[in-house]
Amino acid sequence: MSEWSPEVLEVLEASGWTAGRRGDTTGWRSRFETVGIVMHDAAEGFLQEFGGLTVSIGGPGINRAREPFELEPELAWGEDDRFSEWSDSLGRRLFPLGELDHGRFFLGIDEDNEIYLVEAWVASFGPMPHALENLILGVMPRRINDGHRQSG
Repeated sequence: MSEWSPEVLEVLEASGWTAGRRGDTTGWRSRFETVGIVMHDAAEGFLQEFGGLTVSIGGPGINRAREPFELEPELAWGEDDRFSEWSDSLGRRLFPLGELDHGRFFLGIDEDNEIYLVEAWVASFGPMPHALENLILGVMPRRINDGHRQSG
């Protein structure tokens, strides 16, 4: 995808990633389509390369703690309302990628390869490949405020 920093490359490889990795996304595509969440090209490309990886990290990061994340869309199963509502609210098509910090947050990707933290609020880790670096290195996502929801 791009040139990763040595640290990010080490974390990705330790998680089972290899350059040129191409996983099958058919199961995720068909499962989420049954609830009206359509897999776009960006989600498919990302999940072919990174789907199924568990990134076990922890400790201090750049400006937030490094939290483990799992790139397994099934972990967001049952959260289709949340993803649909945020897609409508943001004017983007969010597809589930998995979870961050053992299910405390969900991860999603839009059609422009931007990765989001999805909760009762939403924040952006930025576009790929920076988003994955930000997740791994512990960079705080940029909170997106929209008048649609209030955090509680």
